[in-house]
Amino acid sequence: MNDLRGEVREFLSSRRARLTPEQAGLPVYGGNRRVAGLRREEVAMLTGVSVDYYVRLERGNLGGASESVLDALARTLQLDEAEREYLFDLARSSAPAPASVAARARAASRGKSPEVRPAVLQVLEAMADAPAWVRNGRHDILAANRMGRALYAPVFDDPHRPVNTTRFTYLNPAAREFWRDYDQIANDAAAMLRLEAGRAPHDDGLIRLIGELSTQSELFRQRWASRDVKYHRSGLKRLHHPVVGDLDLTFESMELPSEPGLVMNVYTAPAGSPSADGLRMLASWAASQEADRLGAAGALSAHSEHPFTGG
Repeated sequence: MNDLRGEVREFLSSRRARLTPEQAGLPVYGGNRRVAGLRREEVAMLTGVSVDYYVRLERGNLGGASESVLDALARTLQLDEAEREYLFDLARSSAPAPASVAARARAASRGKSPEVRPAVLQVLEAMADAPAWVRNGRHDILAANRMGRALYAPVFDDPHRPVNTTRFTYLNPAAREFWRDYDQIANDAAAMLRLEAGRAPHDDGLIRLIGELSTQSELFRQRWASRDVKYHRSGLKRLHHPVVGDLDLTFESMELPSEPGLVMNVYTAPAGSPSADGLRMLASWAASQEADRLGAAGALSAHSEHPFTGG
């Protein structure tokens, strides 16, 4: 993301290449087309701009594009909601000062990992029956309730800190057993990171994470090269927990308005389902684990106070 012009070029050309003339509502004459997808001339015509102007856009000169032009281009390329946001984020980041200064300020704000406020921690702990945790845009888990830590035990067991779900997915062999839909999880993780990179292209922590994943994972390099972007607001998560077995959980990802850039994930299961039974087993296991930790901590404290007791 240090090369914004290159990113704009690759993103627009990849979206253009995937769209056929038939999908764009254009007539096709003859069968010999030298390019995959739409030609630049066709995109320009459908967008309502000159060919020269569109060529400049695709070469990375998004900074001066108006909102109406970007809207028209998003419609022409049939971008979904996440892709449209990514296009506008790239344009904002490519804009001359003061817009670029504002983009850097937003990136710096999102890049910080502040302490999660006590009120948010109280909300997490109040959800005693539902696994929940708070993450930032880099997918660092900043806080979790007891059920959240128990559900994501393999992720928390990874020695790397901060705890990061995408690093775990790509660099920890345990991820392939934990995520039952591993390929989809890996695709989504890379697409979510790219969307965040459009929002905060100057976030040093995000740049370091992408660099780490790119140098250590061929799979991540492949996924990253697709230029796909995606929201991750709700859906089904299929896990294989090492203690309670398979779980099919619905999740909701909720942005925290008072904490820009932070998201709370909450996991539930339908009442009476096998996964609901699994969550009850998980709660029992989590409680026993916490009791063991407290007992070990108490024994250690007692030993440190009276180190010479015994025969």
